[in-house]
Amino acid sequence: MRVGQVTRRTAETDIALSLNLDGTGRHEVATGVAFLDHMLAQLSRHGLLDLTVSASGDTQVDFHHTVEDVGICLGRALRQAIGDGSGIRRFGHAFAPMDEALVLTAVDVSGRGGTEVDLQLTTPKIGDFDTELVLEFMRALAANAGLTLHVRQLTGANSHHIVEAAFKSLALALRDAVALDPRQPGVPSTKGALV
Repeated sequence: MRVGQVTRRTAETDIALSLNLDGTGRHEVATGVAFLDHMLAQLSRHGLLDLTVSASGDTQVDFHHTVEDVGICLGRALRQAIGDGSGIRRFGHAFAPMDEALVLTAVDVSGRGGTEVDLQLTTPKIGDFDTELVLEFMRALAANAGLTLHVRQLTGANSHHIVEAAFKSLALALRDAVALDPRQPGVPSTKGALV
């Protein structure tokens, strides 16, 4: 089983997260940040990742620490579940529409974290969620998973639709990148390692 389990406890957050790459999209997510829960559910369902997240944080300050730390934990669990990357496709990309919004995400399980996110979010908040936290989550995820991650908005006007399309396209791209390829018995790199 390709699973990852991470716990992280700081003065700002307390998080327990488990992930199964070969799941069916089951999720139990409770972070105290409703919009983040909604996006993690999208990531799980469309990425066919079984995901359990229990998080508490200093949300009375704001949602920043919780969102970033959940991204850190998810990235570490992904890296743990992927292992040395033997047999995976490594690359994945996907378009996802959400009404008028269309977002492309490309992923390379390179072993090196890098993030390029180009989303033109039209509002500073979605409900009580600061839209700038989308980038913080993506950066934390990519850095800790060792992903090269590109997210590009092609169309869209509604911030909720844009962000949801981004998470759905990320889910689909990750699903392809971590899929096992029967023709790829070893690590998919001419270097012999994903570093």
